Order: sequence, then C-alpha cells, then structure tokens
Amino acid sequence: MRGGREVAAVTEASFRLGPGECLALVGESGCGKSVLASALLGLLPGNARTEGSALLGDLDLLAADERTLARTVRGRRVGLVPQSPAAHLTPVRTVRSQLEETVRELTGVRGRALRPAAEAAAGRAAFPAGHLDRYPHQLSGGLAQRAATALALVGDAPLLLADEPTTGLDRDLVDRTVDELRRHVDAGRALLMITHDLAAAHRIADRVAVMYAGRIVEVADAAAFFGGPGPRHPYARGLLDALPERAFTPIPGMPPELGDLPEGCAFAARCPRAAAGCQAVPRLVDGVACHHPHPHLQPHPSAREASRA
Repeated sequence: MRGGREVAAVTEASFRLGPGECLALVGESGCGKSVLASALLGLLPGNARTEGSALLGDLDLLAADERTLARTVRGRRVGLVPQSPAAHLTPVRTVRSQLEETVRELTGVRGRALRPAAEAAAGRAAFPAGHLDRYPHQLSGGLAQRAATALALVGDAPLLLADEPTTGLDRDLVDRTVDELRRHVDAGRALLMITHDLAAAHRIADRVAVMYAGRIVEVADAAAFFGGPGPRHPYARGLLDALPERAFTPIPGMPPELGDLPEGCAFAARCPRAAAGCQAVPRLVDGVACHHPHPHLQPHPSAREASRA
C-alpha cells in the first residue's frame, strides 16, 4: 500500500534457479527487483501482500510463517547480501563480534578457532582485518557492503540473494566480490544477484532476467545476452546500448511509476519498435515479453566487440 492505495510492485514474476547457477536480475532503479528479494525472505512491510508461490525444495517461502523464516531459512537455507548493509548491521557491536556470532551459530565453531574463522570469513569478502574491531558507523559505504557480504557467506547457504552487492566498491573490488560469489555458485549453490551493474552481471551470470515496471520482460542465457544474438526485448537492448563500451546511448524518457502504470505495454512510450498491438500487456513467451521483439537473426551490432571478462 502507498498513500492509501494498492501498488503492484512485482507482477507475474516467474523463473527457476538451480544449484550451481547464477541468475542476474537487472533493470533500472525502482522496477521492483529489491521488492522481489524482500518478498522471498518475508522482509516486506506489514501492509504488503504476496500471492503465488516461491518454492525452495518443498518449502513455500511466501507461505512460511515468521518463526520458520527466522529459525530455519534466513542465513541457513537462504543468505542475504542486503541493498542497505548499514541497516542490517548491529550498530552497537563491532564487525568482529557480529562475524564471530554468525560463525558460531551457523558453523558450530567455538573456542580458540572462532577468531581465525571469523577473520577468514572477512577475508572472503575482502574486508580488511584492521577494520574488524570497528563499529558500523565507523565504516565507509564500501566497507559496510563488504561486511554484509562476509556475514552472508558464512553459512554457505544453498541459496544466496545478493541485492546490489557491489554498491560503493571500486572496479577491482567489484571483480573480487563477484569472483567470490561465483566460487559460491561453482561449489553447487544457487545465486540470485540483483544488480544494475551489467559488467558485474556479465562476469558472473549463467542467465539474465530483465525487469521493467514490475515485470520480468526477458530471460536469456548470459552468453547470448551479452555476446551472441543479443537481447530480444527492446528495453534489454537499450540497457546494453547505454553502456560506455557500447553505443553509449541512453534510453529516452523515464520509467513509469509503479503506482501509475499505463495501459498495455509499460515500455511502449519509450520503445522504438512500438506499434499496433502494444495496447495489450505482453506475456512472457519463449523468454521474452514483447509484441515486437528483435528476431534471433544475427548478433546485435553493439555486441560484436564485447568479450566476457
């Protein structure tokens, strides 16, 4: 609810994510990506409502009660790198204290082994040992991000939700963080990475899902999305064309407010391929939700020079 009226922040989102796979969920700010992650962990505001199902094994996350989520899901079956790490770190405890508690609870390590185990956990997220005894308010945004990532990785949860895990990091640290998350995946675990950083998504993802105005408009293999035929949805192509190493051409206009969506295709007002039929909401068919998608005929021109890092 917003201003006394109901807003559909995410609509008809559907995807599968298996062990050993990374799905990158990309799109402009405000399209509903973080709302989706919060819904999966029961972290939405009290006035929010969810429908459908989100199956983790035989557990429906959307139907699970708070007791189940708190005791058996968060941190154990699903790890979270939050979008706003400072809000998830306990302000009156040092990073070391929080890491040691998490290591003890999730791995059972105790005694003299606890301190080096916590320091090893910090190292996985490139968090400097010299800052472990600092409090959250003493950390920069990038350090807070790395602390939150370290905490999320401790339990080696089967599913990791990483919501903008590279925010505030320079390029070298982005690559290091993404590579550590990739190791998490390569060990047979699943990762849903929510990001606006397409370079990071290119580096880590097996598949890419593109969200616009609360809907997933395309799902594609990462190799085809970034370097093969290219995206089929005009919005997804526009995201790639806006990159400095590509056409560097921004998508014209602004995305609509989720509480004031137009009739039919929400992207039509900004779309160069808009035509008859766009007055109806497109459904996701064969991986794309568009009435006039690009055909899979040849590589996208801006993708020909792209290479995977």
